[in-house]
Amino acid sequence: MTDTGYILIRSGRKTLSLSVRPDGTAEVHAPYRMPVSEIDAFVRSKADWLAKVRAKLASTAEMAAEAYSREDLRRMAKELKTALPGLLDRYARLLGVSYGRVAIRCQKTRWGSCSSKGNLNFNCLLAEAPDSVLAYVVAHELCHRKEMNHSKRFWALVAGVCPSYKDSVRWLKTEGQVLQAKVPRG
Repeated sequence: MTDTGYILIRSGRKTLSLSVRPDGTAEVHAPYRMPVSEIDAFVRSKADWLAKVRAKLASTAEMAAEAYSREDLRRMAKELKTALPGLLDRYARLLGVSYGRVAIRCQKTRWGSCSSKGNLNFNCLLAEAPDSVLAYVVAHELCHRKEMNHSKRFWALVAGVCPSYKDSVRWLKTEGQVLQAKVPRG
């Protein structure tokens, strides 16, 4: 941790980036040769943004006190197991893809994933999301059957089957954090 209150990670990158860890610590990624004075100035210029993010984290931490019970998580997994088949079939047909095994897990950071073999994983917390968000996550993971990356072609595929996907992405970044904060630790 530097004197100015952030963790500095240097790499071969060309630009600066700033993020906030779940514990509220600022993390700066910077080029190897960039002077610390320039990095400090960058962090100071982002003080308002840092304050907003930290306030949101504190609010999210308060909500975490209302953690889901194991029974809540089982109920969500059961609901999702019922909702997924129709969506998977619909989007697989639209995209002309197949998929393998489908698993439902309680994950603290991911909403879904797709393996190179076509196996899909979904977060049980999606049962608490609006239908449009669940549909987006399903479409997103099935688009990976054609593009195993997040390239422009991938996002064009997503937009083709889920035109309002950006609204769902925003929901996951805001409201989704609240859901994830309620997942019990350990």
